[in-house]
Amino acid sequence: MGDGRLIIGQERFGLTVERLCHQLIEEYDDFSRTCLVGIQPRGVLLAKRIRQRLSEILDAPPLDFGMLDITFYRDDFRKRDKPLRASATEMDFLVEDRQVVLVDDVLYTGRTINAALTALNHYGRPRSVELLVLVDRRFNRHLPVQPDFTGITIDALDKAYVKVEWADIDGEDRVMLFPSKEEAVTGKRNKST
Repeated sequence: MGDGRLIIGQERFGLTVERLCHQLIEEYDDFSRTCLVGIQPRGVLLAKRIRQRLSEILDAPPLDFGMLDITFYRDDFRKRDKPLRASATEMDFLVEDRQVVLVDDVLYTGRTINAALTALNHYGRPRSVELLVLVDRRFNRHLPVQPDFTGITIDALDKAYVKVEWADIDGEDRVMLFPSKEEAVTGKRNKST
């Protein structure tokens, strides 16, 4: 996988998820009017992990959980070379007057979150929406979006790419930083860099 740099390894990854869970418990207490909504595809992985861990910590039934596909809510979906493949939105509850914790793995430009807020409106008007991200890339924000709960903050240059890997998919829980997205995906360095 190219020249990626390890930012968070397996042990720290687990501690970071644990800390996020405890922050949510401090904020929402019994979670009676709270639901988790993961943004497809990678925010869902984090939301599922948090939901499971909260259930274990609180010894309670899992929170209401939804998976939100934002593909056709993005402001750039018509600017693609290939047709887009949408994921499934699975929300068997309304968010009307509920506290929504919107979950994504990496916050970068803010455009994904903007699209998610638009898509979320189809499921009611929430009492509040707070954003939880594993990684906040502070530089290059295009929209005024800030997380309420953050696992780690990374300052990276424009073309750098932050990749969150999951044990059940990638073999190990970790966060990697690559010089470019191409290197993260193909493992090959772009000759122009």
